[in-house]
Amino acid sequence: MTTDAAPPPVLRRRALNRALLARQMLLRRRETSAVEAVEHLVGMQSQAPNPPYIGLWSRLEGFAFDEVGGLMEDRRLVRVVLMRGTLHLVSARDALALRPLTQPILDSYRKSRRGADLDGVDLPAVAAWARTLLEKEPHSDKELRNVLAERWPDHDAELLGWAVRCVLPLAQVPPRGIWGASGLARHTTLDAWLDGSPVPEPSIDEMVLRYLGAFGPASVQDAQQWSGLTRLGEVFQHLLPRLLVFQDENGRTLYDLPDAPRPDPDTPAPVRFVPDFDNLLLSHADRARIITEEHRKRVFTVNGIIRATFLVDGFVHGMWKMEKKRGAATLRIDPFSPVPDAERAALTEEGTRLLRAAHPDASSHTVDFA
Repeated sequence: MTTDAAPPPVLRRRALNRALLARQMLLRRRETSAVEAVEHLVGMQSQAPNPPYIGLWSRLEGFAFDEVGGLMEDRRLVRVVLMRGTLHLVSARDALALRPLTQPILDSYRKSRRGADLDGVDLPAVAAWARTLLEKEPHSDKELRNVLAERWPDHDAELLGWAVRCVLPLAQVPPRGIWGASGLARHTTLDAWLDGSPVPEPSIDEMVLRYLGAFGPASVQDAQQWSGLTRLGEVFQHLLPRLLVFQDENGRTLYDLPDAPRPDPDTPAPVRFVPDFDNLLLSHADRARIITEEHRKRVFTVNGIIRATFLVDGFVHGMWKMEKKRGAATLRIDPFSPVPDAERAALTEEGTRLLRAAHPDASSHTVDFA
């Protein structure tokens, strides 16, 4: 006689929240290097240059804002297009391992309606020519368009530049991306920038396991939202003997690593400042574990900007913005609802510390609540 298997355990919203915060190093700051932290997080969204610095400051004990710039100049950290076809700050090792796995995202862009306008273009020849050019000297997008227009005057130079970025693995080189520095975004090929770095074997299994380690427990749809890849259900089925299975409150199947942290749902969560575009808010199809749908609509703008947020009791409670004018540094906090006195004091203290770390030479450091 057989009996039906017991249903998977249910993880409710607070349990998922505390698991996510623990893995994102937001329950307590970690004493680890910036490279190790970036690798644990499987990269940090770097669509804008400064957010990863704020993200690391909120996650690491004793993080110094000048640390990442040196690591980028030493080519231990690199900015490259990866998950979701967006720019990420990753270690050199992860850049080489993840870039081939995420190429299908860029291939799909190239095969889109815009890519149809490339009919009649010898794209392999264009890409080969651009590779030689960029490996000789990094170029900005505008500089690349200008030389493409000279070489192929009968074709749309902007479209050719877009196609080159879809085909070639490109690294964005310093000083772009260094805190306090300015300059155009210029690119060379990833191979040229990391020449001599050991090339790891790309593994989609390893990529999914690392995603769970940084963002789990998670569903197949969550992993696809984070990565931008499709058909990951097959990967999860292959990995199933190595995973635990849960359900959320809506009956969705969630997968997790057996030894990953799943803290008690009542574990205290400190206030934290989360930067623009942080993967904390971008890496699940169902974001209820960190932000309500009502608040998501205020944070995610129609033009693709993901505003900086702050956490109270582990959940998004409002937005913030830091600015420096006439030598004075100010952090403005815009809560979605009233902040209890204890958390308000904690946000003021944490915000002041952030201002002093980000702008140590400012004449004053002020935290304002809207």
